[in-house]
Amino acid sequence: MTRTVVASASKEIVIGFEEKFCVIGERINPTGRKKLAAEMQAGNFETVKADALAQVAAGATMLDVNAGVTSVDPNATEPALLVKTLEMVQELVDVPLSIDSSVTAAIEAGLKVAKGRPLVNSVTGEEEKLEAILPLIKKYNVPVVAISNDETGISEDPDVRFEVAKKIVQHAADYGIPAHDIVVDPLVMPIGAMGTAGQQVFALVRRLREELGVNTTCGLSNVSFGLPHRHGINAAFIPMCISAGMTSAIMNPCRPQEMEMVHAANVLAGNDADCGEWIRNFKGHVVAAPGTAPAAPVATGGRASGRRGGRAARTGS
Repeated sequence: MTRTVVASASKEIVIGFEEKFCVIGERINPTGRKKLAAEMQAGNFETVKADALAQVAAGATMLDVNAGVTSVDPNATEPALLVKTLEMVQELVDVPLSIDSSVTAAIEAGLKVAKGRPLVNSVTGEEEKLEAILPLIKKYNVPVVAISNDETGISEDPDVRFEVAKKIVQHAADYGIPAHDIVVDPLVMPIGAMGTAGQQVFALVRRLREELGVNTTCGLSNVSFGLPHRHGINAAFIPMCISAGMTSAIMNPCRPQEMEMVHAANVLAGNDADCGEWIRNFKGHVVAAPGTAPAAPVATGGRASGRRGGRAARTGS
């Protein structure tokens, strides 16, 4: 079975078909968060620190770290800021990190300081990106997220997105990078704009697993973009993705409703031995009275609340 190994300085995690669903915390990302972007530009990392601790306490398996605070000359500004952010986060928490940037120089700078075996987020099917990023993946022996778009943009045709993913896997093989180190993002479209978006993702994930043998991920909240009560849609989407074979997602772990679905899906998929994690997390759960909002689960380490975060917008989604 496909096993994508990521690690911090002292903790190894496996993303795989027979492993618990990997929750990649999305909160350390200034995209769409003007206050956080301003803080990071000013050298204030208090929110970054708080988000790192809260996400791990809420159950994040990994943390995505993005420092794209400006579109003005990011090649000059982003590498140093990403390095500072990565160093700070990995001193605070002991979970593997995902180095998230569209700037090649920032990714390489991050790889030089990251401890363990981080995930790189990301490479696309664009020839220029493949030639810039894949040599770094080979040099540092790390896994990479492969986003299924290329020079033509994001296709609404799932067959086209599958072919882009296949192209990336084949190019990676040319560099000696095995398929188990490619985590494909099939791209989640907003269900409010495309009624077949969910069905497309489920079918794509199955194909990616069966035909290419790769692990998969997604920007989970993209599916509910533009809809009211987004977290209800997100929560329903999680177990359906897991049932289709998705093995990780970039999401907000500080939403109890969504994390509850992750834990439940792990149980039902047979990836939570003897229901041990479920019992640890929900033994003290209090059932809400009829007509009232459900209480947050009483979990080991607590369930922190958090605002909605965003994934880097480089795919245009």
